[in-house]
Amino acid sequence: MTTTVKVKFRPSSVSGRPGSIVYYVTRHKSAKQIRTNYRIFPEEWDEEYSKIIIPSEKTRADAVRDAMRNMSYDIERLDKLIAGHERLPFDYSSEEIVEEYRRMVVDGSMFNYMEKTIEQLKLLGRDGTAKNYSAALNSFRTYRHGKDILLDVLDERTIEGYQEQLIADGLAQNSVSFYMRILRAVYHSAVKKGITTDKRPFRNVFTGMERTRKRAISIQNIRKIRHLDLRNRPELDYARDLFIFLFLCRGMSFIDAAFLKKSDLSNGEISYRRQKTGQTLRIKYVREMMQIVRRHSDPDSPYLLDIISRPGEDERTQYESALRQINKKLKIIGEMMGLSAPLTTYVARHAWATIAKAKNIPIAVISDALGHDSVHTTRIYLDAIDSNTIDKANAMIIRGL
Repeated sequence: MTTTVKVKFRPSSVSGRPGSIVYYVTRHKSAKQIRTNYRIFPEEWDEEYSKIIIPSEKTRADAVRDAMRNMSYDIERLDKLIAGHERLPFDYSSEEIVEEYRRMVVDGSMFNYMEKTIEQLKLLGRDGTAKNYSAALNSFRTYRHGKDILLDVLDERTIEGYQEQLIADGLAQNSVSFYMRILRAVYHSAVKKGITTDKRPFRNVFTGMERTRKRAISIQNIRKIRHLDLRNRPELDYARDLFIFLFLCRGMSFIDAAFLKKSDLSNGEISYRRQKTGQTLRIKYVREMMQIVRRHSDPDSPYLLDIISRPGEDERTQYESALRQINKKLKIIGEMMGLSAPLTTYVARHAWATIAKAKNIPIAVISDALGHDSVHTTRIYLDAIDSNTIDKANAMIIRGL
């Protein structure tokens, strides 16, 4: 007994409205129906050959062509399912094929798979990455007008069209690449899990990093920022202190500083786990750091600095709000000093690395000090570098302030 799949067109009951495409899976004279959301008009359907006709009108042609392409993938998926069941030693029903097909459609949709990935990131405590993935999903969903797409159907044309739309919306090259890299990572994850096969839809879009203006500033400017008289501008004074703290802590990321706990300070060093990578770093706790902490620490808080002012209450939102406010104040400081590029918390990280390199500190030491684990970052002989070597490097930089 063979299993058949037939494609039918069901006209709309309302005159002038498009009808829908329906699949019928039949086995043992039992036919089960699969409804699709592909909408076409009667004149776009060839009843004799059960196939779609592409209209000459361009406004309809693209939509109808998409429906035809998606339908082809659907039938291919159903044929594979049936072939797999035919190889089994026991019988099966048309209902089993339809149920398994529907499960595959849900698991294999781009939106659904990304949402599951985001939930997994949140469970792992990777809230920042989850937020980035959510931003990419929302952007792609907007481009698709809320219409999901199967991973099997995702192709070059779709991704290239998305890139064109982002550019048309005025996004910078690196912002476009940001979204593309996230979608590509999700797609490759689905490929590894066997949910789809790799059709290389991202091969013609930009996923690199365009060179941007240098964010680093000189040791002389760091010194000027440190000694800037801001006694009459307490909000700027606070932002400056946090910036200097980040620099003193070898270009620590602001998120890591925000979540530093008093318990992370022990035996004259700060020991913490990077939020981004989970890597454990240790920094010698020097006098200059102590002075800043004394000025900006809440005795009733478990945190070392007072960035998170209400512990236990939506701390991620507090951190994000604090980061925005600090960067606004730092921008004012940068303008006061006549810096060519905006001053941000991230400049402290770039500056520390650049100054360290200028002092001939080995790239491997700089890499380890920053806690890099990217394949794009030089990681030569890191296992042989101990914290004393890095502390000496940091002390050399601090002496220059």
